[in-house]
Amino acid sequence: MSIPAARPPAVEHICNICLSSSDDHVKFFCFQVLEHQIKFRHAGLSGTQQQLIRETLMKWLQVQLMNAQPEKPFIRNKAAQVLALTFVMEYLTLWPKFFFDILSLVGLNPHGVDVYLRTLMAIDAEVVDRDILHSPEETRRNTLIKDSMREQCIPSLVESWFQILQTYQLTHPELTCQCLEVVGAYVSWIDLNLIANDRSVNLLLSQTSVEELREEACDCLFEIVNKGMDPVDKTKLVESLCQVLQSAGFFNVDQEEDVDFLAKFSRLVNGMGQSLVLSWTKLVKAGNVKEAAETLQAVEAKVPLMLQLLVHEDDDISANIVGFCYEYLHVLKQLPQLTDQQKANIEAVMLAVMKKLTYDDEYNFENEGEDEAMFVEYRKQLKMLLDRLAQVSPELLLEAVRRVFSNTMQAWQTAAFMEVEVAIRLLYMLGEALPASHGAHFSGDTAKTSALQDMMRTLVSCGVSSYQHTSVSLEFFETVVRYDKFFIVEPQHIPNVLMAFLDQRGLRHNSPKVRSRVAYLFSRFIKTLHKHMNAFVEDILTRIQDLLELAPPENGFPALLTSDDQLFMFESAGVLIVNGESPVERKQALMRSLLAPLMDAFRLLLNKLPLETDEERQVAIADCLSHAVGFASRTSKAFSNKQTVKQCGCTEVYRDCLQTFLPALSCPVQRGVLRSSVRSFLHRMIICLEEEVLPFVPAASEHMLKDCEAKDLQEFIPLISQITAKFKRQVSPFLQQVFMPLVLAIFEVLARPAEDNDQAAALEKQMLRRSYFSFIQAITGSGMNEVMANQGAENIERVVFTIIQGAVDFPDPVAQKTCFIILSKLVELWGGKDGMVGFPDFIYKHIVPACFLAPLKPTFDLSDAQTVLTLSECAVTLKMIHLKRGPEFIQFLQQEYLPSLQVAPEISQELCQVLQQPDVKVLKNYIKAFFQRAKL
Repeated sequence: MSIPAARPPAVEHICNICLSSSDDHVKFFCFQVLEHQIKFRHAGLSGTQQQLIRETLMKWLQVQLMNAQPEKPFIRNKAAQVLALTFVMEYLTLWPKFFFDILSLVGLNPHGVDVYLRTLMAIDAEVVDRDILHSPEETRRNTLIKDSMREQCIPSLVESWFQILQTYQLTHPELTCQCLEVVGAYVSWIDLNLIANDRSVNLLLSQTSVEELREEACDCLFEIVNKGMDPVDKTKLVESLCQVLQSAGFFNVDQEEDVDFLAKFSRLVNGMGQSLVLSWTKLVKAGNVKEAAETLQAVEAKVPLMLQLLVHEDDDISANIVGFCYEYLHVLKQLPQLTDQQKANIEAVMLAVMKKLTYDDEYNFENEGEDEAMFVEYRKQLKMLLDRLAQVSPELLLEAVRRVFSNTMQAWQTAAFMEVEVAIRLLYMLGEALPASHGAHFSGDTAKTSALQDMMRTLVSCGVSSYQHTSVSLEFFETVVRYDKFFIVEPQHIPNVLMAFLDQRGLRHNSPKVRSRVAYLFSRFIKTLHKHMNAFVEDILTRIQDLLELAPPENGFPALLTSDDQLFMFESAGVLIVNGESPVERKQALMRSLLAPLMDAFRLLLNKLPLETDEERQVAIADCLSHAVGFASRTSKAFSNKQTVKQCGCTEVYRDCLQTFLPALSCPVQRGVLRSSVRSFLHRMIICLEEEVLPFVPAASEHMLKDCEAKDLQEFIPLISQITAKFKRQVSPFLQQVFMPLVLAIFEVLARPAEDNDQAAALEKQMLRRSYFSFIQAITGSGMNEVMANQGAENIERVVFTIIQGAVDFPDPVAQKTCFIILSKLVELWGGKDGMVGFPDFIYKHIVPACFLAPLKPTFDLSDAQTVLTLSECAVTLKMIHLKRGPEFIQFLQQEYLPSLQVAPEISQELCQVLQQPDVKVLKNYIKAFFQRAKL
């Protein structure tokens, strides 16, 4: 509900209605108006009105004490918010007795106590809650409020909490829980001794035995334990809490059936454990040997309880103790020597982690929802524990995993899927837990190497790849690829694993999820081991032939692999052909038989597309065409400097692809998709075909510059820049020919009118402007002076003016920086004695002013890192002008230009002196200071 702007008299009116109305919604509305007045107009209210609001709130509170039925919770909450806001605004000035007044009025009346506690929580939200962003002014005010409260009223508040807890623990559990929440919230910033004393702690501990109160009591104790304090005192506090909890029977976790309470209790134990570890760390650092030893003993005493909670069948209870467990392992890692008990603890943690990593029966692999996502997150926490175990005792971990793995693999046919999955998963996790440089797990440390090698040998030879469960299938292939270097040491296992990849265990598995992941893993496997694949190349290509077919758009049957999965298959096929040891003719024939079906399908579909009238069918055909180009493009990733397209005899087949694909650029429908895919293919061919690609570039460019949008141009420019950078002089004639058509196409798109508030169009134009400047930078930086020089004086002037405009007028530091780099380059090329006729004049009229006007703009923010880089290039441009024009430039600055900007003669002289120093760094630093001063 939006609040109408209330005129001052409305305050009296609202206060009146607030007390007299019996309609809940009217009351709520009144409190909302008061909230608005206090929050946004408090300073504008008269003293009388402020007094009236205070009185109204107290009268309303008094009414609560008398009512048989309390107000609805939503009204109580809103009233508490208004009370809290009034407190924040007036406690330090007008209402220092706020709490005294409320407590005197409320006493121990349950309705009153309820509003009092709600108000305290609302004050916590306004003054203390760190999750709420406050302005510096509010933060200062909040600090003053807390300091004032500590001095004046906190002891009284604490006393009131004690009375409430004691009075209502048996009769009003909801009030007691509210009060426990308040204690938990306030304990972080008040004097802990007020709470952490025998009287209060005993009361809190007694409440952990009351069913309705115990969860809230646990949370409250957790906040107390978390409070920062002296390490020795903290250890004493935690130990006394533990003694009481233990004697009350809380440590018998297995006898407790209430999982919600156990989750809270686990969080409390976690807090106690982490607090003790922190105390131990501080004491060790300070050299307090005796106290540190006592604290370590206290930590060790909690380990049996920690293990019970860690291994609990409820994952929330287990997850809540992981932090303590992690810290405990970190402590053990720092100890010079481990006792037998500590080693046993490590082993127990290991077994707990292995047990808890296991999926349960309810996990839905085909349709993963929120529960499944939570288990995946929980598994990540367990993985952290496993990694930490590996740091503490790699030998123990390796041995434990080996034992579990071997036992499970011996009987995998009769074992449940979750046991088989977790056994393989543990082997997989060792890969990260026991680090090896570049995955070299099978060289170096012999104990580790032989254990991993034994397990891998078992994995690939025991037949477990045939296990009928998606989780086991996935884990098998993930592990095979994680340890692909194993097959370099024992290549005799490659044929078996290849068959698993290629048959119904992998790429033809009945689960699309498995097929999809295996397609990716297969490409990784092939890339690592292609040297060992020579004997199988043609056999593999035959077996995957049907997986390389382009799925026709009208096919109603889902293909085995998606088009994204097929990309990996084409890449794998390319790698096998290119890296095989067949003669060049054979490689050529294999590559042609891989790509020819794509070209044939492409021609057929491209002829069909313009004739298709149905929009949906058009989109399907265009996607199919785009996939064909993408697949051909992906095969080219197999080539390298050692195995080029030329050396493999594949130039001709890729040239044929270009000839087949380029006509798609002039297709009148679905242009965006087609242009984008053909452009990507051209990028690849520029890299792979070298100069063989050049004859195709002019026609392609002509098509791409027709009827284009900002996005088309923005994506076309990097292609031209790539050609410029790669072929330089070779493409100079082409660049001279394409330069103005491209520039004019850009100008035309930038000049198109757009809606004022169309942010997407504005952003597209900004990106196009950046691309345009990058293109000019690529041309000027390539050493091909003639490309721009031969465009005719009028065109050159037009282009250079856009560079000046880009440097000064558009507040885009990325583009401005590029413009100054271009200007500096143009000065270098044309600004000397034998440069372009008329250019020195242009320097003085336009380039020098740009170097001063740009940084003087209000939008030029010198505290922004990107803008500082722009300023740096601006300084380089000035330096270049001095290099090319010498004393004449200094004279122009001193006598003409700087006086026109009203720069004082002494500063002008200073700037000119710095300009003449050889080190450009000095100028960069000076220029920044110069403009900072100018902007003051």
